[in-house]
Amino acid sequence: MTFLSATLDRVKPSPTIAVTTKAAELKAAGRDVIGLGAGEPDFDTPDNIKAAGQAAIAAGKTRYTAVDGIPELKTAICDKFSRDNGLDYSPAQVTVGTGGKQVLYNAFMATLNPGDEVIIPAPYWVSYPDMVLLGGGTPVFVEGQIAGGYKITPAQLEAAITPNTKWFLFNSPSNPTGAGYSWSELKALTDVLLRHPHVWVMSDDMYEHLAFGNFKFCTPAQVEPQLYDRTLTVNGVSKAYAMTGWRIGYAAGPETLIRAMRKVQSQSTSNPCSVSQYAALEALTGPQDFLPDNARMFQARRDLVVDALNACAGISCPRPEGAFYVYPSIADCIGKTSAAGTKIGNDEDFATALLDETGVAVVFGAAFGLSPNFRVSYATSDAELAEACARIKSFCDGLH
Repeated sequence: MTFLSATLDRVKPSPTIAVTTKAAELKAAGRDVIGLGAGEPDFDTPDNIKAAGQAAIAAGKTRYTAVDGIPELKTAICDKFSRDNGLDYSPAQVTVGTGGKQVLYNAFMATLNPGDEVIIPAPYWVSYPDMVLLGGGTPVFVEGQIAGGYKITPAQLEAAITPNTKWFLFNSPSNPTGAGYSWSELKALTDVLLRHPHVWVMSDDMYEHLAFGNFKFCTPAQVEPQLYDRTLTVNGVSKAYAMTGWRIGYAAGPETLIRAMRKVQSQSTSNPCSVSQYAALEALTGPQDFLPDNARMFQARRDLVVDALNACAGISCPRPEGAFYVYPSIADCIGKTSAAGTKIGNDEDFATALLDETGVAVVFGAAFGLSPNFRVSYATSDAELAEACARIKSFCDGLH
């Protein structure tokens, strides 16, 4: 009899964390490593938000709070949804968790039964399938193609829906591709969902404020109000406000679902960090004028990276609409051998050889469900990005 749960056999550790950890270990050992694996902004948390956290500590706001968020923060979240998305929620329809990841996990744990299916467009964030599996459900993948900017079509969504489908999990702009769905593209998907009233929608909007150029962010319940009563809209302060370590995510949806998610959280972590909640309150109610400035900086980095990668032999990189990732194809690199003699049989071989031979850490595409590709996070300085891209070009030039 094994001591460990059989549930663990269905899931794997996060590949993105593994890459970041390996890069940090190599740096500590003295290697010259440029890490392009971490999915977090390189900006510091704004001073007013840090000050709010410090003020909360000074005021003794360090005790337990309500299980899924202080009332003031829930009210601020309602105001945010109204202001930014035209969605009206009451505080009873809002939950706050320890990061967006916990909110997603709570929703799956609260709703999935054996045999329930969750449709996940691929490429996908590495944690989505494993959270579904931990909740007892079955992930069903729908592959977006590079020719369509990695976005799925209404016909693909329609074909994936079965009587067992419980959720459609939507993420725009996307991790790992940066792909963003326009209003018309999303409306075409929501039209499909209207024909299947048993399917609920989970929208991961974490990259909402990282939208570039003429692309305008929109979310399913905003585009199709008839889906309001079966949509969970998930967001957080991690990416937009550079608060990844503060661990605050939130969601709004039908009150019955929110109560069920609260029950799950009450028996796992209980409340999110009290100090972080007050910092998040300041993030949502304080100045917002820096958000477009940050988006413009990320857009410039996107353009730097996309142009540089498309100049590399064997790489094809679409120009995405948002987030801070690109997801280039390396189909023309597969089957070749690196200058150091490494055979490139798949995208994991490519990423491993790239790190070993050049010191550039990226995440291989198989981790995100679509190969042969790799993900670059360009949430680092222009100088590091330019140097990393120069090393990638040298590596590709050496393939034969």
